[in-house]
Amino acid sequence: MEPLRIRIVGGSVGGLFAAALLRQDGHDVRLYERSTTGLAGRGAGLVSQRELFTLLRAVGCDHVARIGVVAFERIYFDRDGGIAERHAMPQTQISWDHLFRVMRSKVADDQYVTGRAVATVTQGPDRARLLFLDGGEEEADLVIGADGLGSVVRPVVTGAPAPNSYAGYVAWRGLFAEEQLPADAAILRDRFAFYMMPRSHALGYLVPGPGGETTVGQRRYNWVWYRPVPAAALPATLTDTEGRCHPHSLSPGQVRAPAVAALRSDAARLLPPPFASVVAAEPEPFIQAIFDYEAPVMASGRIALLGDAAFVARPHTAMGVAKAAGDALALRRHLAEAPTVADALALYSTERCAAGTAITAYGRRLGAALE
Repeated sequence: MEPLRIRIVGGSVGGLFAAALLRQDGHDVRLYERSTTGLAGRGAGLVSQRELFTLLRAVGCDHVARIGVVAFERIYFDRDGGIAERHAMPQTQISWDHLFRVMRSKVADDQYVTGRAVATVTQGPDRARLLFLDGGEEEADLVIGADGLGSVVRPVVTGAPAPNSYAGYVAWRGLFAEEQLPADAAILRDRFAFYMMPRSHALGYLVPGPGGETTVGQRRYNWVWYRPVPAAALPATLTDTEGRCHPHSLSPGQVRAPAVAALRSDAARLLPPPFASVVAAEPEPFIQAIFDYEAPVMASGRIALLGDAAFVARPHTAMGVAKAAGDALALRRHLAEAPTVADALALYSTERCAAGTAITAYGRRLGAALE
């Protein structure tokens, strides 16, 4: 296939995966990220999966998957903070921030545009067209929607409104420097820790520092507490310090002070002491509502979906980044092998819809006890 003019909506790791691979094949690629400040510093840790290893090798960055923090065992607390169960299950967590920066370095600055939001996408038989909120337009041979849960590309591909389905619970999160880990939570070091309770559970583990640091004292502690929130209460839960309601999450610094105080109080009352301590140690906890979505198709004409724009997998799977990597690898392969863009996207949609359906079903099974 001749080199294509490809435009990607969304500049997170999924869009960068696709951009890095497709640029290697000689395509003209540009990404549009609606955030004005970029996305560095927004991630915590992630577990390397086969698809991510494959992609990193393909772009010459397999060293990224080797820079991680090893949790040597999994432990499960009882209510008083004793270890009820322990399992020798070594697992390595790598840094989302480091992965993002390395992938971002694969795209030239003039090919990564921040602060320019795409309103929608249209297409004809030979071209797709991006329509920007600022009134501008741009044509492309192929548009990739890698714009996540709030995708503006998704309904264009599916041909109908395509809202996410709220799962009935949220993830409260914290991420702070290892040196801030309280002394009474030292048991959490170098372990993947859990505490289970009805319709809720907490977990935590060390991840590399923001620059990929793995030296003791330079790492970060990442904790997550899944808690039920009725659908009717979700808008209030996702209302920030300035009174604005967000659709999916609140970032560090956006959670209102009374909600932070209530979270810490609940942690002291409900969680084992080590987890209660790390919740109290996080100065700016943040929150992510949990959603489900499965696209009936991942491509239409000259427009394709990738990552969470197509399938929203619950975080229990630890496969969100790997799923996006698998999408990018498959899209590249089909574009290289098929005679036309339409043929390539049809094959891509069939292959990756099957993978996305399996992953999202797995996530629903893992999260069923929380609903």
